[in-house]
Formats: sequence, structure tokens, C-alpha cells
Amino acid sequence: MTNRFLNLYNHDFARVAVGVPQCRVADPAYNAAQTIALAREADAAGAVLVAFPELGIPAYSCEDLFQQRALLDACNTALASIVEASREIGAALIVGMPVRVQQRLFNCAVVVARGRVHGVVPKTYLPNYSEFYEARQFNAADDAGVDTVALLGHDVPFGSLIFEAADQPLLRFHCEICEDVWVPVPPSSFAALAGATVLVNLSASNIVVGKSAYRHQLVAQQSARCLAAYLYTSAGQGESTTDLAWDGQALIYENGDMLAESARFASESHLIYADIDLERLARERMHQTTFGVSVRRHAGEVARFRTVRVDVAVPRDAELPLARAIERFPYVPADPRRRDERCHEVYNIQVQALMQRLSSSKIQRVVIGVSGGLDSTHALLVCAKVMDRLGLPRTNILAYTMPGFATSERTLRQARELMEAVGCTAREIDIRPSCMQMLKDLGHPFAQGKEVYDVTFENVQAGERTNHLFRLANHLGAIVIGTGDLSELALGWCTYGVGDHMSHYNVNASVPKTLIMHLVRWVAETGQLGGASSAQMTGGKHAKGAADAKDAKDAGGAVHRRNVLIDILETEISPELVPGKANGAPEQRTEHFIGPYELQDFHLYYTLRFGYAPSKVAFLAWSAWHDASAGRWPDEGHLARHAYDLAAIKRNLRIFLDRFFRTSQFKRSCVPNAPKVGTGGSLSPRGDWRAPSDSESVVWLADLETVPDDPHA
Repeated sequence: MTNRFLNLYNHDFARVAVGVPQCRVADPAYNAAQTIALAREADAAGAVLVAFPELGIPAYSCEDLFQQRALLDACNTALASIVEASREIGAALIVGMPVRVQQRLFNCAVVVARGRVHGVVPKTYLPNYSEFYEARQFNAADDAGVDTVALLGHDVPFGSLIFEAADQPLLRFHCEICEDVWVPVPPSSFAALAGATVLVNLSASNIVVGKSAYRHQLVAQQSARCLAAYLYTSAGQGESTTDLAWDGQALIYENGDMLAESARFASESHLIYADIDLERLARERMHQTTFGVSVRRHAGEVARFRTVRVDVAVPRDAELPLARAIERFPYVPADPRRRDERCHEVYNIQVQALMQRLSSSKIQRVVIGVSGGLDSTHALLVCAKVMDRLGLPRTNILAYTMPGFATSERTLRQARELMEAVGCTAREIDIRPSCMQMLKDLGHPFAQGKEVYDVTFENVQAGERTNHLFRLANHLGAIVIGTGDLSELALGWCTYGVGDHMSHYNVNASVPKTLIMHLVRWVAETGQLGGASSAQMTGGKHAKGAADAKDAKDAGGAVHRRNVLIDILETEISPELVPGKANGAPEQRTEHFIGPYELQDFHLYYTLRFGYAPSKVAFLAWSAWHDASAGRWPDEGHLARHAYDLAAIKRNLRIFLDRFFRTSQFKRSCVPNAPKVGTGGSLSPRGDWRAPSDSESVVWLADLETVPDDPHA
């Protein structure tokens, strides 16, 4: 990378700002001074685009004063002062003012940058109802009949325009004005189809009860439908309150997600900022092919737009870290309410999917291997809920724990306690004799008493477990439930054809390890495994004693079930295929081989969901993980709070890239059916991820080499 790593512009982000200046009605000079002050502040903060309110130069509430020549002339003089000030400002400015065009007046957005006016966009829809009567003073855009306008002694583009930043081609912005976004098909919809990635609304918008929430809905949905960022600014302190009130609400959304919101009813001028991920928007449009279909279907409207190049000074050489919050756990929301919703939804998707598979196959029993680890625990919890909803006994879950040569006392105890807590049919099969027979048949050194723990030794155990499960399913009229998760599939951390790789149906295949952890905790803390209450058991006063006794028993059982699950969560992740140390510690620690799951899941999300280059993934990972004290954690004190420097991120990302792109696809090309649970993607060859099994990882590793070990270098 030739530019500074720790600069958001070098990773296709753009910092944008929305300003709400304090104003005076019919005092353009004062209003221009307030606008210039905010513009300079935004420029100093590294912004390249700043939007201001509708008719902000004279103030929106001038009404019939807009017909006064003195005011219109003063607006031009004020604009000239903004243009002059812009020579020393790197950002593009969008200001609102009335513009005269051939004896008609238009409500316009004027784009200013680097000492010149680049273009003027008139308002398309003029409200003429309720408290607004703009058609009294202004003409609509369609009445113009010209494509240039004389302004400050120069002819400038006028009409349907898209402005492209000369040094940031993915930054292509469009301006519309207030009412334009309230109509069934806003002009910005067609602008997005014409390539605009940032949509800007210069609004006045008075405030009444409930309107703020509706603005949020409008802006969120328009940004989501258009796969764009949307900047919204409105009039605030200083506008006339003859009949209306103003709250100065400013919003920035990106593809339906709110990035920034201003304080309302502020008594002073104020700014909000957001770092827009322009590449995300572009990639979403490539991925969502119906966007391209819409471009074709609306080709006539799209063709109306002209592109205007805008000179902005993009600060690429300065150190400018990302100010945008990047969640450490992209699959697990940090907000407790959203996290609870996510867990509830994912759990129920898994449950519903398995219910359908059992119902359609007319099978009422399942076989599952229970190791005492995370993945099989969560799969078993899903099976339990499925049986409850189908009205079948949990004893229809045929659960088997199969200790081998390296099974620890801890995980074996946890497996036994878990099966008891669930109430399934629990069995235990010691696979060591059958494994030893296999090793003897192979002539393996371990069968002669030698401590040789190679991949054959490991896979004999994994294969023997899977062989037992499938034959038990045949024998008992059941299907085998898979337990392997999305993270393991991504990294190829599964034994081909056996082990966690193969089953009749895998409920966990699109659930990453970090989410599995929170799902198990969520089940524990919300009592999803709870039994019947006393009210369900019986009723009437004569049964009070029995009911009280059952309540006490249920309460004790709930605590026990929770403790079993918490113990499993606190167990170090290990395949337990190589005998451990004398002190009972596992010899194999999964994360020592493939890197910490919390970091690899981060890499997986941005690689799979957005297709980002490794250099950008590393930039995002550093932004999220370099400071453990910054930002929110989705753990409420349960997780160890780690931090990773850029060198550690590079080291683990290199492991991820090579395993994901080069060594593991052949395993993913033949995985069982499994429900997709999230937009973060799945790795099913039938859906989200179709890739060759013989790919190389060289281009991704080469891009990673452009990342320095020190972000400040």
C-alpha cells in the first residue's frame, strides 16, 4: 500500500458531516458566517462533504420575503463569501438558497468546493398543503427547461446532477430537498440507480409530535432500498416560530443502519459526523443483482442525470483513524436487547428447520454425539426444543458420549451431566477398543505401544465416532444431527467425511463459534430448558403443598442446568484427540493451531459477507481490537477482554486466508443440509458460497503483505 495504512480514506471510507447552523431570518450574511464556521470545523476533522439545511442562507421561514430583490441579492453576496472561504477548505459544501432562473425562482441546493460553484440542484416536489405553501414563491424543477444557470458570473450545471469526488471516485453524491424524500418515488432513488452512493437531503422540516420518529423511518428505508448512505439535515434555532417550531434534527444512515444523530432543539450551531463505507455500498450493489435490473428498467430516468466532477482535498497522507464504531463480534450484537433478539431468532431458526426436516421425513428420533464441548451442547439444546414443540418426549433424543484415548475427565463429566439435565436418552460407548482394532489393522505404531499421535491416530477416533452414530441411526430409526459450526467449516477444522463434517442434518453449519458461545449462555440464562411449572402441573388449594414442592424442585433443577451449561462455556476448546498432560490439561488447544475464534470470526465476516481485501479487513480488525478498553463488549463481564496489535492481526489473518482460500474448500463442497441463519453468510455449496476446490491463496496473501506491523509506520 503506497498510502498511510491508518487513514480511513485509503480503505474506501469517507468522513461526511451534517451541519445545523444557528440562523437569523432574512440575514444571509450572518447565516453564511455560521455556515463557514461549521464548514471549517468539519474540514479540520477530516470531512470531505458537509451538508447544510434547506434555504439555510436566507432561512427557510422567510415566506413572501423570498420575492424581495434585496434579499435575493443578499443571498448571492452571502454565497460569494462561502465560495471565497471554500478556497481554504478541502471539503465540498452543500448549501440551500433561492436561485433565480429566467424570471423564475427555484429552491436549490448549491454545491461549492475549492473556490467555485460546481452545480445547482432545484427542488423537485413543492409541498403546497398543511403548513407549507412553497408553490406560492417557487417553481418545481421540471419547470426549469434549462441545464445551466448563471451564478456569480459563471454558467454552472443546473438540474439532475450527480457529483463525483475527483480523488475518491466511489464518493458520488446526489442532492434532493426536503419533500423530495416524502414522495412515493424520491428523485434519490433514480440517482442511486445512476451511481450515487451518498444521498443528501437539505431539509427545513418543522417539528410536531411523532415527526422525528417518522424521519428516522424515511431515511433508514431510503438508504436501505437504495443501498446508499443518506444524509439528512433540517432547520433549527433561529427560524421563525410565527406558526411553526423547529428541532434541527440531523441524521446519517448507511444501508438502513443509523451512524449518527444530532441532539434536537439545540440552542447553538452543531455538526454530526460519520465515516461512510463506500466500498460496502458498491459491493452490496454488485451482490444484489436486482439493483442492476432496476437500472435497466428505469433507464430513461437514469439517463437524465449528468455527472459533475468536484475538486475536494482528500486528506490521504495524514493519520486519520476510523471514528466509526466497529463491533468486535460482528455476529453478536453488543447491545443487550439486540443480542437477546439475535439469540432468540437464531435459536428458533435452527429449531424450526430441524422440526421441518423431522416432519417431512416422518422420523421422530435423532441421534447425536455429545462431547461435553460447545458445539454438541448447543445442537443438543436445539434438539430438546424441537422435541418439546413437536410434542414428543425428549427421550427421543438418542445421545451418545464416546470417550476415546484423549477424552478428559472434565468433558466426560460435562457430557454426562448435560444429557441428564436435558432429559434425553443417554448412552456411553467407549470407542477405544474399536479404534485399537482399526489401528492394529492399519499397522499403526500406537497399536504396538508407541506414543505416535499423528493425523491417522486422530482421525481413527473421529471416524469411529461418526461410524457409530450413523449405524445407530440406521438401527434405531433416527437421523444423525451434525454439530460442526461455521467457523470450523471456514478454517477447514473438521475431518473430511467423518467427525463434525458429516451428518444427516447439521443445525449449526451457518452459526459461527462466537455466536454459539452466546447462544449457549442465552439458553442458560433464559431457562429455555426449564420443565413444567406448578401451575401447569396441577391446580386447586388441595394441591398447594405438592405445587410448592415442585416449584422448589424446578428451581433447583434450573440452577443445576444453568451451572452445567456455564461449566461447558468455561472449558477450553479442544478436539481431545491427543492424550493430554499428566495434570489433566488438554494437549490440543484448538486456538493455538488456528488462531483465536473471536478474531477469526471477525476475519470471516468481512471476507465472506463483503469480499473485502485483506488489507481492509486488517484495518477494520485493528480498529475494533487494538484497545480492549474502547467500545462495547457483548459479554456483560463474561468474556476475557483481549486486545490484538496489528502484527497479531496479520499473523492470524494469514492463517485464516490460507486455510479459507487454499486448503479447505473441498470439505465445504460436500456438506449436509443446514439452515442459513444470518446475512453474514453460510458456506453451503448450494447457496452462499460456490468456489473451486483447487484455488490458490496467493493474491490474498500478497495483499496482506502490504499491511505494516506497526499501524503508525
